[in-house]
Amino acid sequence: MAVGGGKFCEELAAFLLGLTGRERPKVLYIGTAAAEDPESALRMYDRFGSQVELTRLEFFPWPPEDLRAAVLEQDLIFVGGGNTANMLAIWRVHRVDELLREAWDRGVVLSGSSAGGICWFAEGVTDSFGPQLDRMDCLGFLPGSFCPHYDDEELRRPRYHALIQDGLAGGLAADAGVGLHFVDGELREVVACDEGSKAYRLELRGDEVVEEPIQARAL
Repeated sequence: MAVGGGKFCEELAAFLLGLTGRERPKVLYIGTAAAEDPESALRMYDRFGSQVELTRLEFFPWPPEDLRAAVLEQDLIFVGGGNTANMLAIWRVHRVDELLREAWDRGVVLSGSSAGGICWFAEGVTDSFGPQLDRMDCLGFLPGSFCPHYDDEELRRPRYHALIQDGLAGGLAADAGVGLHFVDGELREVVACDEGSKAYRLELRGDEVVEEPIQARAL
């Protein structure tokens, strides 16, 4: 489930935990994009609380000795926001991208917000290189592109349109607090913290970017 960033409510957390089918799921938080910020990690404990067995994957000063087990022995993996480009570079050095793909193939629930939502797609719209926003290649578990923060950052919508006109693959955008739930690579459902929030499907038709809203189900 890719989340649009900007908001993450208790209802979204409960929805994610429900996808695991476990009474007390094992949850892995990966905060690489935020430089392993301890406050971000503490917020994850606040969100999921005592309902889960929560651990963190950190790479400084070095990754855990049994990195493979740390990734694969989970029911849910949640990736935090921050700098997507820096995060993916670190993951690839330690081959975590390959382990995440294996987790995906095993049926582990994969999720994340903002950078943690972008990373699963083939391409994304990111501020990793500066506030002007740019495109970047991501993991490619899901086809097309993704743009988070669609209603809470004013540059996102016009920039996403411009990038698609310039060759970025069409794809999906999400307002703050909106989760896109995929099953077997297909969009199954759109859920949200707030009534009226939306996701959007965008594609290039001729010279025009066509944007189709998808109403989210408020949790």
